[in-house]
Amino acid sequence: TFVRVLRYRGHRVETQNYIDNTGVQVADVVVGFVHLEKKSLHDVESLLAAGAVRFDYYCWDLYARIFQYYEDNPEALGWRTEALKAIEDNHGEIAKIAELVSTAIVRAHLATMLRVNIRYDLLAQESEILRLDFWAHAFDIMKHLGAIRYADSGKNAGCWVMSFAEKNGEAVRAEPADEDVKIIVRSNGTVTYVGKDIAYHLWKFGLLGKDFGYKPFHRYADGQTVWSTAVTGEAGAPPFGAAAVAYAVIDTRQSYLQNVVAAAFRALGYGKQAENLHHFAYEVVGLTERCAKELGVAVSAEDKGFVEVSGRKGLGIKADDLIDRLIEKALVEVRTREMTTDADEQATYARMIAVAALRYFLLKFSRRVIIVFDFKDALAFEGETGPYLQYTVVRGRNILRRYAEAHPEFRSESLQQNVSREKLQGFLEGRDGGDFWELTLLAAQLESVAEQAIATEEPAAIAKYAFRLAQAFNNFYHVHHILNEPDAARQQCLLFLVRLVGGTLTRTLDLLGIEVPERM
Repeated sequence: TFVRVLRYRGHRVETQNYIDNTGVQVADVVVGFVHLEKKSLHDVESLLAAGAVRFDYYCWDLYARIFQYYEDNPEALGWRTEALKAIEDNHGEIAKIAELVSTAIVRAHLATMLRVNIRYDLLAQESEILRLDFWAHAFDIMKHLGAIRYADSGKNAGCWVMSFAEKNGEAVRAEPADEDVKIIVRSNGTVTYVGKDIAYHLWKFGLLGKDFGYKPFHRYADGQTVWSTAVTGEAGAPPFGAAAVAYAVIDTRQSYLQNVVAAAFRALGYGKQAENLHHFAYEVVGLTERCAKELGVAVSAEDKGFVEVSGRKGLGIKADDLIDRLIEKALVEVRTREMTTDADEQATYARMIAVAALRYFLLKFSRRVIIVFDFKDALAFEGETGPYLQYTVVRGRNILRRYAEAHPEFRSESLQQNVSREKLQGFLEGRDGGDFWELTLLAAQLESVAEQAIATEEPAAIAKYAFRLAQAFNNFYHVHHILNEPDAARQQCLLFLVRLVGGTLTRTLDLLGIEVPERM
């Protein structure tokens, strides 16, 4: 949604998905395949090709199993260390399994995200940050400028570390007496996540002096290509990076690490870029106990009204399962309300309503608020929900459609020409002028609200605006009987207002990633 708002206001934006394909989670899944399940590369390839189980679901369960195994057998953590090293060095069967697993998971992720109208421009793979020596180059720069130092004693002996302290919530260079230390390179030579992230962000701003190769990874149905970083790219690939501003969309638990990245930028003399590197932090999502039970998740007495998810514990809801359940429930509403008798249309409408319910429920809250999701609340057709907003747009369209059916010569796009300045002035100065002005002025605020959302980095501003506009229009509709208005000139003005508000609300919903069914 934030990308949509930025583009709406004329900014050129790249939506990048950072693929952590050399990190701990991938290593743990590979360890699970190799050591718990005794699978070879061929075995994993066969499992993926057979399609008997969803590979991403299989890996979710395996990840939880290996984490439990580590807790029961701490010595097994050595397998993780070995796997991380092999993956970073791109060496042997371990590395090949890791590439197979991560690529399959990314393809599944793209398919899931498309279901809720989310797309990407570039998949920035961590593996290329290492194989193209992005990290080595960044490492040399940081050593040369003294941004990091080698620890030859103490608990971090053998590691390359960066010293910093937090001042007023901002990471700054520190004196040894009051420093905090973050390991950038472990004693075994492997690079921490934050080290690779520093290199990635230097590239984002065009500060690294190196670039990826790029190759097509996926093509959406409308022809848009998702590109992936590569060691050897394809001729004619579009350019990426060299940004003026970057937003790192990652949850609040990563605030410390994002502060480390900013501190590294300042230590390297890139203060302006540090200011323009925004941590677009968000809180986690939980489930109401009612919702969790419905999805088959165990609820304990410690959950305090909502259930938090944990991949390591295998406790959570897979996105596709949640979307499927929302669609099932939306389909019941579509059939109950007799929106259409056509089965294909019913399925399309149910998907649109389900996606609207999910997206609006997540977007209406501030980024810093823990969201507790519930099916019943999200799918309500009344109140502050996505379906309510969709219904409001459909209501406006129905007014124009019914008027057109009674007046075959009517063209809604000609309303602006049909309503003269004099008519409009009289309309606005009449007995209900205050109502009309209020709705007109509210409908004119989308651009300013979008600018507010960008300045505050709060997409919720767009969601709240959509709800206010929908509420105002529905209140207006109940007071002014547009289709039964006896004064023809006044009716034209009312219809003009319906078209104005409907157009604005439709554009607003598009910013929220919400499509509107033909009927509701």
